Amino acid sequence: MAKLWGGRFEAGLDPDAKAFSYSLDWDRRLAPYDILVNLAHAKALFKKGVFSADELETVSIALKALETRIASGDETVWGDDEDIHSCIERQLTECCGDLGKKLHTGKSRNDQVITDTRLFLKDQLNSHRQALLELLETLYHLAEQYRDRLFPGFTHFQPSQPILFSHHLLAYFEKFQRDYQRFELVLKTVDVCCLGSGAMVVNNYGLDRGLIAKELGFSTISMNSMDAVSDRDFCLEYLFSASVCMTHLSRFCEEIVLWVSPIIGFINLSDSFTTGSSIMPQKKNPDIAELIRGKSGRVLGNMVSLIHILKSLPLTYNRDLQEDKELLFDTCDTLNGALICFNKMIRTMTLNDSAIDAALEKGYLLATDFADYLVGKGVPFRESHEITGKTVSYAIQEGKALEDLSLEEFHLFSDRVQEDVFGVLELRHSVDSKQVTGGTATEEVKKQLKRIQEKYKWKKP
Repeated sequence: MAKLWGGRFEAGLDPDAKAFSYSLDWDRRLAPYDILVNLAHAKALFKKGVFSADELETVSIALKALETRIASGDETVWGDDEDIHSCIERQLTECCGDLGKKLHTGKSRNDQVITDTRLFLKDQLNSHRQALLELLETLYHLAEQYRDRLFPGFTHFQPSQPILFSHHLLAYFEKFQRDYQRFELVLKTVDVCCLGSGAMVVNNYGLDRGLIAKELGFSTISMNSMDAVSDRDFCLEYLFSASVCMTHLSRFCEEIVLWVSPIIGFINLSDSFTTGSSIMPQKKNPDIAELIRGKSGRVLGNMVSLIHILKSLPLTYNRDLQEDKELLFDTCDTLNGALICFNKMIRTMTLNDSAIDAALEKGYLLATDFADYLVGKGVPFRESHEITGKTVSYAIQEGKALEDLSLEEFHLFSDRVQEDVFGVLELRHSVDSKQVTGGTATEEVKKQLKRIQEKYKWKKP
């Protein structure tokens, strides 16, 4: 089949230029969406009298048959075509003759590809949202399971204050819940039909764009044809949201990599999500967590690449925009795989109580509680902070925990300390004293879990 644009050219494209510029190898995954777009366009042409009823039926049957062939994995569909649009048109022309050529009336690859891409991304966003819901449910169940488990909280990866492990898990619940909400917002941006915009100035046939949008399941249509074919903001918004989500996955994976190490040993992971070493037979490596952590950089790089592509483009369509889909496809595949594997992986996670209990005895986690105790005795906080620092320094020198100091030893630093200090310097007391909305106190965590259960209607484990 002749090139879609070859009429004014005397020579063919250089073989290297052809290899460099043809995109069918990767944009063929848009085939189901391109067929839907062609079907909707055919109906619009019929409504305007460009197609007869018989022509519409013939084209529709041919397109649906082609859809079946592609879905079945028929590799003979693909040929030496420039892109998915020329491939579909070639197949249709081979089947229907000149009627296949007639279908391109009133549309351009410019408005066609952006409509294909929006349809593709709508499906991907729904997949992401479903995967996130499943991940959120897993986090909820784990938080319920380990609701009362004390755990060391960290800042700068230094022991800081005691928390509940459930509180730690619910921190990630909040992050992934925001990811879900971001994808919902992106879906609204994506849900715009651009078909009918033509190459840049709509078409000369008065095609019913409302009909096209309805046929394709879009909630609205684009309002400016030049913007429609040049806009990739929705791709940027998606790539940003995907980058944030991958960053959240990466942060959790970093903790998993640390926790599962025998040096720390807070958790165990199933063999199903770890691998061994080719030379060190004792190794059990958290490779899936490491890969998710590593792949987050690819997703971020895809976002930066698209911003760079767009930053100097004049209106309207430029061939540079062809590069958006490889970035988009790679991000969608990476995020889908990461969400599925991460969710399955953390379902296998179990806690090592002895290692966690040992860690709770390190790092003077109750120091802040002691400082607050002094405030309750009338000592200004800045002064109590100083007193606490000196007391901790003394305890380190003596090789004692803060709670193991005698009252006489406390009096070396402040005579405000009384016998009741020993009731304060307890891990459970420390946790349950955080009775503020959003806090780690047992009752506050219970409230948060209840709010989650009421919102999502998940069954308790």
